[in-house]
Amino acid sequence: MTSTLVKEAASPPSAGPVERARRSRRRARLGAVLFVFPALLLLGALVVYPVLFSVGRSFFDASGTRFVGAGNYTEMFRDPATLKAVRNTAIWVVVAPTLLTGLGLVLAVLVEKVRWATAFKLLLFMPMAVSFLAAGIIFRLAYDQDPSKGVLNAAAVSVHDAFKGTSAYPTARARDGHGITSSPDGSYRTSERIPPGTSVDFGMVGIAPGDVPGDARLAYPATGRKAAPDEVNGVVYLDFTPGGGGVQGKVDRKESGLPKMRVEAVTADGRTVASTTTAADGSFRFSGLTSGTYTLKLPASNFAQPYQGVSWLGPTLVTPAIIGAYLWIWTGFAMVLIGAGLAALPRDALEAARMDGANEWQIFRRITVPLLAPVLTVVFVTLVINVMKVFDLVYVIAPGPVQEDATVLATQMWLVSFGGGNNQGLGSALGVLLLLLVIPAMVFNVRRFRRSQR
Repeated sequence: MTSTLVKEAASPPSAGPVERARRSRRRARLGAVLFVFPALLLLGALVVYPVLFSVGRSFFDASGTRFVGAGNYTEMFRDPATLKAVRNTAIWVVVAPTLLTGLGLVLAVLVEKVRWATAFKLLLFMPMAVSFLAAGIIFRLAYDQDPSKGVLNAAAVSVHDAFKGTSAYPTARARDGHGITSSPDGSYRTSERIPPGTSVDFGMVGIAPGDVPGDARLAYPATGRKAAPDEVNGVVYLDFTPGGGGVQGKVDRKESGLPKMRVEAVTADGRTVASTTTAADGSFRFSGLTSGTYTLKLPASNFAQPYQGVSWLGPTLVTPAIIGAYLWIWTGFAMVLIGAGLAALPRDALEAARMDGANEWQIFRRITVPLLAPVLTVVFVTLVINVMKVFDLVYVIAPGPVQEDATVLATQMWLVSFGGGNNQGLGSALGVLLLLLVIPAMVFNVRRFRRSQR
């Protein structure tokens, strides 16, 4: 009996249910920490440490040896280039997400009504597979000022020339010293006033023989054809004899007339009383002129330079042009996300509205958009975060001379730090500013996501 009691007193008491549950939770936490530790290590090395290092570095000078406090932040807001980057970033944040969300919503609604919806979505989403670098190169070529290279300017020049035409003689000029003078507006006129019954020869140079229109014929000297008492006649010709020879200022038999050249008769008070265009041999004639004297004028429109299109990458349009490239890439993303939300809408509400007599615009405005408001908000905020960090497109598309006009905070941070500025202190301050601008949008998106999960 005594030995049994001694054995019972010596054995440890068995763990209760509460203790076993506590040990189980402890083991679960330890296992979770072991599984999460590699990810936490990477997060700390790739995110937390760079952020903390950048914050600390922003308080030192360019060399990193002298503590300057808030000096970099003060300099940042004094620098005109940084202020321009802040302004451009604000334009991006307001314009790009708004346009993308609107385009995505409209396309998502319209795609539901087309037969080949899947193919259409695939086509719009394909630019997402193109890297920003490749997209930047594509649009840099598309926006090229030279119409023979830039597809947009080639289209603009084609439309312009179809409606307004173009000059056939942009390089032509009058030969000096033969009775023709140039005017400040680019036109040419006779040095002396011409009475009716006079013939005038306009000798032009500066035109390559190969650039003469194909329907041009050999010119005949107007001085050999006597003008009527009430008319003035003449010829506009290329004062150049192929193969050499000929006399300057006189029409030689091998010289070509210049067709479709506009000629005007101008009175002493500057009024244009008659106008015509030259024939295939360059000849022209004004008849029915009253007595007096006239100045014969070749208007500047004859020598206008060909239309070269739009300066897409000039200081004025470079930012809208880059935003256009960004829209091309991200419209499919917005459309797919909004389309997913649209597919989850309760169809009974839409059908009930149709049965009550609502048209499609009323359904879209009063039912579809309000029900999609949470999805539209998430898409908009996600795009706001994305455009604040845009770098590749701006750096690749904007040419060097207008880089400062197109710069945003991300490109300005790189230029200040590594693109020639070599001031990592100021660059770190710009990075901290960019982080502070992104954090509110990220917090809003996370909270929105958590509320939707609940």
